[in-house]
Amino acid sequence: MMPPALPTDRPTDRPTVLPTGLPKVVPGLILAGGRARRMGGIDKALVLLGGRPLMAHVAARLAPQCAPLALSANGDPRRFDGAGLAAGAPVLPDAPPDGVEPFAGPLAGLLAGLDWAAAAGLPCVVTAAADTPFLPADLVARLSDGDGPAVAASSGPDGRLRRHPTFGLWPVALRDDLRAALTAGERKLGLWAERQGARIVPFPAEDGDPFFNVNTPEDLAQAEAMLAARR
Repeated sequence: MMPPALPTDRPTDRPTVLPTGLPKVVPGLILAGGRARRMGGIDKALVLLGGRPLMAHVAARLAPQCAPLALSANGDPRRFDGAGLAAGAPVLPDAPPDGVEPFAGPLAGLLAGLDWAAAAGLPCVVTAAADTPFLPADLVARLSDGDGPAVAASSGPDGRLRRHPTFGLWPVALRDDLRAALTAGERKLGLWAERQGARIVPFPAEDGDPFFNVNTPEDLAQAEAMLAARR
């Protein structure tokens, strides 16, 4: 079966509609703070796939599900102008606690996102990695269908369920615990999520892993082939 076509609409700030039928505004955060060592340290979020930056594909998938949408990234935020975010969307640098090194990984990006959501009076944030151009169109609806934190999962080639903790729903009430965990040396998002009792939310992968991510030039070539097959 051919995978469903990717949406072509530009990012908007429309709220997702959950299975209850009630609209619910859920802020989204694209995590793009990594160093991309396996791709030579380039700005992976800006690598072109099908003529568009990787993060533009992610934003196009998330925008119909999330409002508002922000980007977690370090360095000059102006380099992301025209890369798929709506005008005025915030670019949030890591703000690790005192004593924590820079580039402390996705936990530091998540903390910045939780602080941003809390300052806006929002109860949670949904995260997605910037290098996953085929993420599910129902990511937010599925993650929101339950209480507390949640992480996405899909079946691997061996049939085992694999967690994808960079795709999760995180209540802002967890930010103090996250700040303490970073200070104590925790750097693994998956381990921290386990300690929070995060729900595991499975996603179908019959047409390919929706959380396929681009880590290497070979992955990028595969993503180009996948994108061409969906057009």
